[in-house]
Amino acid sequence: MVVPDVFAPATLGPVTLRNRTVKAATFEGRTPEGQVTDGLVDYHLAVARGGIGLTTVAYLAVAPEGRTHREQVVVGDATAAGLARLADAVHDAGAAIAGQVGHAGPVANGRSNGVRALAASRMPSPLSMQMVRTASEKDLTRITRAYVATARTLVGAGFDVLELHMAHSYLVSSFLAPGLNKRRDRWGGPLEHRARLARQVARAVREEVGDECAVTAKVSLGDGFRGGVTTDEGIEVARLLEVDGHLDALQLSGGSSLMNPMYLFRGDVPHAEFAATMPPLVRWGMRTPMGRSFLKSYDFEEAYFRERALRFREALTLPLMLLGGINRRETMEQAMADGFDFVAMGRAVLREPDLVNRLAAGSTQPGKCIHCNRCMPTIYSGTRCPVVTPSPSGTMSLGTVRLAERSSAADTSTPAASTPNAGR
Repeated sequence: MVVPDVFAPATLGPVTLRNRTVKAATFEGRTPEGQVTDGLVDYHLAVARGGIGLTTVAYLAVAPEGRTHREQVVVGDATAAGLARLADAVHDAGAAIAGQVGHAGPVANGRSNGVRALAASRMPSPLSMQMVRTASEKDLTRITRAYVATARTLVGAGFDVLELHMAHSYLVSSFLAPGLNKRRDRWGGPLEHRARLARQVARAVREEVGDECAVTAKVSLGDGFRGGVTTDEGIEVARLLEVDGHLDALQLSGGSSLMNPMYLFRGDVPHAEFAATMPPLVRWGMRTPMGRSFLKSYDFEEAYFRERALRFREALTLPLMLLGGINRRETMEQAMADGFDFVAMGRAVLREPDLVNRLAAGSTQPGKCIHCNRCMPTIYSGTRCPVVTPSPSGTMSLGTVRLAERSSAADTSTPAASTPNAGR
């Protein structure tokens, strides 16, 4: 087997990328009014100019109730012009652009969004202190059509890749996880039934866009909680998606934004930093044993998902993106030797946006990220590496303050509202 050069051009479906590096979707915290801002453009320009092959915009919701909270973009006519401006800027810098397309499901804060969250099955929301309602057949038809409309808008705006979010306990993932899906209809029970929504969405999007762009999916190689998707189940879901033939690649992720976010991130747990961003009642809750247990501790190691991801590689022929703790050139080269097609990075390029250019130039020095995870709480005031870019005021944005005030009024006493797709 000829091992590809990670820094050489590569194809992803119908799209040619300048190299095999991907900036993973990390919520940018730069859309306070749900619109593309200069700050969002600059955020992606930094990594585009820094040599990344594909930068991924997170989180683009297909419906208002599909946002994790109200400061996120809902794709549609009102946001299309800004998304086109963003895509043009990234292209001018030489990179391709992906949009992470999804519906937050039970990870949505219904109180913030002003509309009740929904999931595979009814459950209490630690985010809004409301009940999350069961998605009806009508809801699932509407949401599938919303995926299609979102895909059409993003293709029209110039996006090269659509990443369908099927992990982290978001809506599709909530159907896949047996602990969250208690249904007895055609959407619940055996894994093939629980995977029905994932397959339906992938098919509908592909039929809409054809070969106008690449279509990928973020899937779970383990949710990290009892009742979540296991590695064995994740492989079976991936096999079903591969057999259907609607996707160009899979990005392998893990953990749950709702149940166990640190399973994805690994490294230091920023309890104090998270507490500092929260309103008083939530801050108090984070100091309790229950609050502290939400952010579990996992030691960081380079390429920490590699062993599980290799099981996917053995079971599938579909192109795969390896994610999780990639900071070194030798790790990228090992991923290529292992048969992975792309490497995805989050925290590494948040800390050092020009990391890809530096490594491509021959540097053997690893990325500068120290895995302190203090970037995670900054999603409320503009996602950044606080080691190098501390907030000038140390305060939250006005929109976040309003969200915090509402959360406080709702007596939200758990920090679970704090982790929508921060840096990988």
